[in-house]
Amino acid sequence: MKFKPAYLIAIGISVFIVVWFLYGSLIRKGNTQTSTSANTASIEPTLPTVEVRTVRSEMHDSFIELHGRSEAVREVAIKAETAGLVVKTPLREGQFIKRGTVLCVQDVDARQAVLDQANALLRSRELEYNAAQKLVDKGYRSSTQALGALAARDGARASVMQAEIELDNVITRAPFSGIFEHQIAEIGDYLGPGDPCGLLVDLDPLIITGEATEHQVGLIHTGDSAEISLATGENLIGTVRYIESRANPNTRTFRVEIEVPNKDRSLKAGATAKTRLPSGQARTHFIPSNVLALDDLGRVGVRHLDSDNRVQFTPVTIIEEAAEGIWVSGLADETTLIVRGQDYVAEGTIVHTQYDTPNTTSTSASKAIGGNQ
Repeated sequence: MKFKPAYLIAIGISVFIVVWFLYGSLIRKGNTQTSTSANTASIEPTLPTVEVRTVRSEMHDSFIELHGRSEAVREVAIKAETAGLVVKTPLREGQFIKRGTVLCVQDVDARQAVLDQANALLRSRELEYNAAQKLVDKGYRSSTQALGALAARDGARASVMQAEIELDNVITRAPFSGIFEHQIAEIGDYLGPGDPCGLLVDLDPLIITGEATEHQVGLIHTGDSAEISLATGENLIGTVRYIESRANPNTRTFRVEIEVPNKDRSLKAGATAKTRLPSGQARTHFIPSNVLALDDLGRVGVRHLDSDNRVQFTPVTIIEEAAEGIWVSGLADETTLIVRGQDYVAEGTIVHTQYDTPNTTSTSASKAIGGNQ
């Protein structure tokens, strides 16, 4: 049977249309399944990944760090002992002087005349006593009269001594060797008893002060050696000479004084000082300083993982700082420490781990530091 060409064309077009619709249905079905699979995969939870490092504890020298300043061992405003005008100030500020050096001289006024009068009276009383004693020896006077003349002579002698002391008091002298720091009274000033003439400072030894907390004070002992760094650049070695026995009621801290030899007086008072005192050994971990974090209570600590890869937070105490890291206490002997990504995971979160440096321990890190030094 022979078909007309028009029928064949119509049949071909019909077949093409059917195939086209079937193909479109299959494509749409495949896309729907693919989209469903993608959506299903997207809603599956993904665990965050953090970098960790295993750190192990080691014994490390522990130090107490105090902050304070340098002070003079003595700083005294030298005061006048009598009243009068200042007529001489022979020193210049800043010079070193020895004990007994004249600081200020006041006007003598009538003091010399008073001394001359006392000496004249003493000579008169001595003559009277000598005459009375001769009469007693010859039996013309009683011994009681001689004793009265003796008492008068002794009283005149005491008056002379009093006048000499008062005359000498116009000169104000240094009671100890030190640096004449400041001239308080100038020529023409009137000084009464107790008014200051100048400020005298003793810098040998130099005293370094610090404030120890209630937890630190029990670890510090008189005679302990201390390392001191001054803001002026000097590094010193000193000895603890005094620990306050009563805490400051405002700060609840105890004053600690360290004595540093300063024979040439080159070290200055008033400089900021940082003091390190050894407090034995403690079991510590060496960790990078950038892993420190704060919890909700404001405590300083680190985030680490337990055996289930769950994030935990543990407060730590900083024992010592170095350029390569810090030594801390408060962690378990072996700790899986989060060293990267710790700021993006909360306590209790389960995470995937990636070791930044396999088998890294605090011991190897500290040995490397010791080798560099």
